[in-house]
Amino acid sequence: MECVEIGAARLYHGDCMDVLPTLPKVDAVVSDPPYGIADCWKGGFSGKHGWAKAGEDAEARNEWDATTPSKEVFDLLLTMGEVQCFWGGNHFQLPVSRGWLVWNKPERGFTLSEAELCWTSRDMAMRVIDGRRSDPDRVHPTQKTVAVMAQTLEKAKVPALAIVLDPFMGSGTTGVACLNSQRSFIGIEKERRWFDVACERIHRAQQQLKLSL
Repeated sequence: MECVEIGAARLYHGDCMDVLPTLPKVDAVVSDPPYGIADCWKGGFSGKHGWAKAGEDAEARNEWDATTPSKEVFDLLLTMGEVQCFWGGNHFQLPVSRGWLVWNKPERGFTLSEAELCWTSRDMAMRVIDGRRSDPDRVHPTQKTVAVMAQTLEKAKVPALAIVLDPFMGSGTTGVACLNSQRSFIGIEKERRWFDVACERIHRAQQQLKLSL
């Protein structure tokens, strides 16, 4: 298990089930875990209607999205913070909630999903996030935009100056959104490739924060 500290971010390279028991409770758990839908991306990439990029990403996506985290993982995460937000919550065994977020993507008639759902532990009205499908510098095959993760923090009412945990950090987008809003961040990622990318992206976000102060 490796730990890197970058400003207000602490990043762990390792399996979350090894790292989580060593951590104190946080203010919020905000994550985009694997949905376990890799089979949806095998074959059928026509190059039309949004499948071209999906075809290019197929191998990496299938590796990342082959299985969902176990119920044991979610049971532990539900005890670790005051607020929890899990994108793809409709794919997981989670308690009933009315506090869902809906990411409304601008494309219609598109082969890929026109929206995604985020389960939250908040007892609140459902809220909608309008946002583009991807950032121009996207590197991870299932990478959310920084704007979507920033709005997740806001619409789920994650407090200012909160400590936010992402146990499936991927390329570090949740961390970038946290640093941009002056929240602290703890991220865990078991794949070395994505851990290194996350370190680089969060380092850049920290440098930009220093320049803006």
